[in-house]
Amino acid sequence: MTSSEPQAYLNGQWLPASQASIGLADAGFVLGATVSEQLRTFGGKLFRLEAHLDRLERSLAITGVTPGITRQEFQQIAMQLAETNHVRLPPGSDLGLAILVTPGLYGSFAHGASRPTVVLHTYPLSFARWAEKYNTGESLSASTVELVSLRSWPAELKCRSRMHYYLAELEANRRHPGSRAVLCDALGNVRETANANVLLANIESGVTTLISPPRGTILPGISQGVVAELTDAAGWKFEERDFTLDELADADEVLLTTTPWCVLPVSQYEGRPIGEGSPGPVYTRLMEAWCQLVGIDIVKQAQQHANV
Repeated sequence: MTSSEPQAYLNGQWLPASQASIGLADAGFVLGATVSEQLRTFGGKLFRLEAHLDRLERSLAITGVTPGITRQEFQQIAMQLAETNHVRLPPGSDLGLAILVTPGLYGSFAHGASRPTVVLHTYPLSFARWAEKYNTGESLSASTVELVSLRSWPAELKCRSRMHYYLAELEANRRHPGSRAVLCDALGNVRETANANVLLANIESGVTTLISPPRGTILPGISQGVVAELTDAAGWKFEERDFTLDELADADEVLLTTTPWCVLPVSQYEGRPIGEGSPGPVYTRLMEAWCQLVGIDIVKQAQQHANV
């Protein structure tokens, strides 16, 4: 290993990231049976690590996978990995960190004893993918691909079984190139995009209200939880209820929340403007509050490192 190569963790070993791999018979590869978490750093420090570990534990309990390491060990490995690999970045940049756990070997493809596979690795954040959208907004398109039924697995399970996301994004980009797909449930209620939670923002009679699909119907996003905290601090209302694509189209603002970019404004739906067709005051205030929370100008950082 050269000093410039980032490290990864695989089943108790620290090794160069280029050497971290799982076999073709692993159930994570054969079935997509992989519990996952995605974190990011701000100034090299992992953001909301405890909340991510809480969600990881729930996902592992749902799947019945016992990883063989404790929560404290996950915490220590993640922190050490972030510290070790962050110094290899250009000054001012930040990392994403992935935690992946699979049941281990898939019995039909392998023989002998098996144990769960545990992988932690980092990657430079791909700021170029979203940096400009802080100013221009994201474009959304409806998809005929439905969200996986709650009878298949609970919404709180964060996993890598995501063919429905892939197909929804293909459909959205065929219809509106560059747009992100919105997925609904079987009743037509908006649930999420392929990799983000969806929030509506309405301002009526001077009262600002953010609206989320109900808890239990969507993945409990860590970033969505941060927005709920910032909403409360701003003296705004935060509601959980069903809403349709028509309500999304008529909202004053629509926001997307996820770990890498934190919060993004939506400027278009089906090629038509949302609100004024540009980032609105609710998004602007939330982003300002998030920057204060982490001590970094998130938009400036993304734009400065978009071409690195």
